[in-house]
Order: sequence, then structure tokens, then C-alpha cells
Amino acid sequence: MLSYRHAFHAGNPADVLKHLVWIQVLDYYTQKDKPFMVLDTHAGAGMYLIESTMARKTGEWSTGIGKLWEQADEDLPESVQRYRQVVKAANASPALKHYPGSPWISGYCTRHADPLRFFERHSTDAPLLAQALRFVQKRTQINVADGLAGLKALMPPPQRRAAVLIDPSYEDKTDYGKVVASLRDVVQRFATGTYVLWYPILARREAVELADRLVKLDLPSWLHVTLSTQPPATDGLGMTGSGLFIVNPPWTLPQTLEETLPWLSETLGEPGNAGFTLDWQIP
Repeated sequence: MLSYRHAFHAGNPADVLKHLVWIQVLDYYTQKDKPFMVLDTHAGAGMYLIESTMARKTGEWSTGIGKLWEQADEDLPESVQRYRQVVKAANASPALKHYPGSPWISGYCTRHADPLRFFERHSTDAPLLAQALRFVQKRTQINVADGLAGLKALMPPPQRRAAVLIDPSYEDKTDYGKVVASLRDVVQRFATGTYVLWYPILARREAVELADRLVKLDLPSWLHVTLSTQPPATDGLGMTGSGLFIVNPPWTLPQTLEETLPWLSETLGEPGNAGFTLDWQIP
């Protein structure tokens, strides 16, 4: 099932949370001189046009990055400033015309010695991804294959350091079980990597139970964050927010999110429907 297209959703509140945290992880890893591998299991097209037909159809970007774009730096938490600076780097003009996906952000925030490995099964998105990553093409590999299987095969990395983003579309409800099994297996293969798992908040049993299933993996170091921004649709379906479960998070991340989440919730959330949670276990 490959009908999902992220162009409809690029820059929405879920992207803001995911990419803000992902940038914090990458910046933490680059503090050390040693190289590390970056891996994205569901890479997408890499760059999205805000004025595309798909983006205009939903307008979701206007509820996310659109609310942050023109605010003064002094009004933004430091982590939001950094996130917006990265998005602005993807735009040649002051106007918001492009929204960078996780692969472009990974290329921008890392160094020449840090290899980039991306998986994208959608045959039309893979060429677009290659085009978006021309500026880092010498250290990039794009695989038109199953990212969860590819992740297992590439761990442990030769560098013995890795930051991994796992963000399937969850079109198929079996994806919830697959990501739990994948995370369990890959941590057994390479216990010290940082794994960032994204998931949608939905009125679906599999989504509701996912975080508990991940906590029960009995991982020594983890962080769980959610951000809710809107009410469910009238039919009770649809995404109301998103969550991230991070294995081996940077020790600085809890404080960063404690400072950022109240502001994000108030700025991006609809009155009466905004909220966040933050839990962690870091030795």
C-alpha cells in the first residue's frame, strides 16, 4: 500500500515537532568529532513545494510552520529558532516557498564525514529525493526498498554511532506491530544508537497502545513526547496530534522540550484541544 503522499502534510504541526526534535538529535551528535551514520527508513521526496496542488488542497502547512515563519526571533524558544533557521536555509528568498523533509534536514545538519542512508519505496518519490539531495550526493545512498528491513541490515554501522529516524505512514495498521518488532531487534543488534520513532495520535487501538508497547520493551534509556493540536474529525477519525518515542535520547533533550512544549502547544494548538505530554527515563 503506497498511496500515502507526504506533500499533502508537509510543514504541519506533526512535522514541526518531528523535525525540531530531529534537529536537536543531529546537533547533539555533531558536537563530537567522530562521524556517525544517519538513517531514515521512510524518506519521502526530500523537499516539498508549499504552493503545490497537494499542499494547497489541505493547507496543513499553515497550521504548523506557517504560524512560526514571521515571528520575531526573540519571541521563539531557542529550539524553535534553530528549527526555523534550518527551514529558512531551504528557501532562497524570505518567503516560505519550500518545506524541507527529514532527509534534506539530515544533509544540512551533518558533516562531510557523516554518511546518509535513506529508504523510500515510492517509485515517484525516490527520484525527487535524489534531486533534493544533490548537495550531499557524494555521501548519500538512496534505496528503493523496505526501510525497516534495511535498518536491521545496516546495524551496527561501521562508525559505531548512528541516529535513526523511523517514520512510516501507518496506512497499514500492521505497521504498528512492525515498528515495535523492528525497534526491539535493532536495539539488540546495536544498543547505543539513537532511534527516533514517529507515530500519529489517532482514535485507533493500535495507535493508542503503541507507546505502552514500546515502554514494555524495557529499554534502559528513552523519552516519549506527544503534541496534540486539534480535535478529531466529526466522524471521530483523523489525526489529532503526533508522538515521538526516542531510544537513547540526548541527555539535554528533556530540558529543551520542557522549555519548548508549552510554547508550541499554545502557538500551534486550537483552543480547547491543545496539549502535550513528556516522559523519560534517562540513567
